[in-house]
Amino acid sequence: MSRRQTLFGKLWAAHEILRREDGVSLLWVDRHLVHEGSHHAFAKIAARGLPIVAPDNTVAVVDHYAPTRGRSNIIDPQIARMIDTLRQNAEKHELRIFDLDDPTQGIVHVVGPEQGITLPGLLINCGDSHTSTHGAFGALAFGIGATEVAHVLATQTIWQKKPKVMRITIDGELEAGVTAKDIALHWIARLGTGGAQGHAIEYAGSTVRALTMEGRMTLCNLSIEGGARFGMVAPDETTKAYVKGRPYAPVADEWDAAEKAWDALSSDADAAFDIDIHIDAADIAPTVTWGTSPEQALPIDAPLPDPAMLSPQKSDLASEALEYMGLTRGKSLAGTAIDQVFIGSCTNGRIEDLRAAAAVLAGHRVKVPGLVSPGSQLIKAQAEKEGLDKVFTDAGLEWADSGCSMCVGMNGDLVGNAKRCASSTNRNFKGRQGRGARTHLMSPAMVAAAAITGEITDVRMLLRDRDS
Repeated sequence: MSRRQTLFGKLWAAHEILRREDGVSLLWVDRHLVHEGSHHAFAKIAARGLPIVAPDNTVAVVDHYAPTRGRSNIIDPQIARMIDTLRQNAEKHELRIFDLDDPTQGIVHVVGPEQGITLPGLLINCGDSHTSTHGAFGALAFGIGATEVAHVLATQTIWQKKPKVMRITIDGELEAGVTAKDIALHWIARLGTGGAQGHAIEYAGSTVRALTMEGRMTLCNLSIEGGARFGMVAPDETTKAYVKGRPYAPVADEWDAAEKAWDALSSDADAAFDIDIHIDAADIAPTVTWGTSPEQALPIDAPLPDPAMLSPQKSDLASEALEYMGLTRGKSLAGTAIDQVFIGSCTNGRIEDLRAAAAVLAGHRVKVPGLVSPGSQLIKAQAEKEGLDKVFTDAGLEWADSGCSMCVGMNGDLVGNAKRCASSTNRNFKGRQGRGARTHLMSPAMVAAAAITGEITDVRMLLRDRDS
């Protein structure tokens, strides 16, 4: 009898060209996504006089350095040079580029799915760690380094050692105000940033099945923050409904054949996982980071930790994080004053995220300044069509163009030194949003609640007040 397979195992086998004696596999790459930061890889192949072997399978996106304002006249010469370099490489190799003046430009992990470039069953690489986002479609998607990017450009293949497989099953109904972002921060806080190291994650259970594709993308996006290279959800009717009709999606007979193939992309009923984690959705509350690592997160109603009560391994890290963040052990995270807010990123810059934040902000004025940067120009246009932009600006927030923006701070959107930001992004590392910046990760709805009150606030209270 043949060994039953996980979804990950099926995808790996479908892309494995050969396996060396040391167990490392050569995999075929279906889609390769590049951005301004990929210039090192382009330089490597240029130095060897190599072409891009499969330009039709490679897509270029301006996102990391993309200005969110004043795009027609980029003042910073470094930013202008990075973007021009990508344009030149795209022109030289005849790549499709989503440039600043393209109405479909956006963050690479947003553009891929909304264009139908991301499809179930594909192997997708990008020189960005949050490439795991695309796994929400039942794809084998992972970030790679500059040398690997060059290898993919030159060969359309990549060498990888097959990881173990972890399944995280979440069952039950989420409370109003609790989102996919909270699910991710919950399990990362529980298992730690190394909890999934050396593993690919498959998300399963009734809670995951009830998520929209936007929610699934958020969940898979944050897999890397728990140590995994891969995060994935088996495709289903929700997946098909999202993909159908996208510009690069299959059509007619090709669509029918694709559907049949996608229906087979699930773990066999008795497939064995190396680690099985089960989470009850009722145990998940709106969750906020308090430290300088995504695992340093707590339910909004929990007190800040006392390092003395933690394990020796985590005690010093907690003390250092509390000092950097300017927080006091034992005090409530709720009520912590903030200086500004940010809504956007490849984690939480989609239309569903903007709708959730706008629903909280409607009819309110914010107490702190903030920036809203949609994940793509298409999302920006949709939000404006729905009047969400007016909700944000009427509340006192700035409405900008799409790009990675304040998530990485490469385009000039920054948090000031020692300033505290409620952010819908994916990383709260020291200096991530600017030198000395203090970042609290949370869902877009929680960011909106913080903007209204000027402090970290349980969004469920505002939702109850609104409904009463």
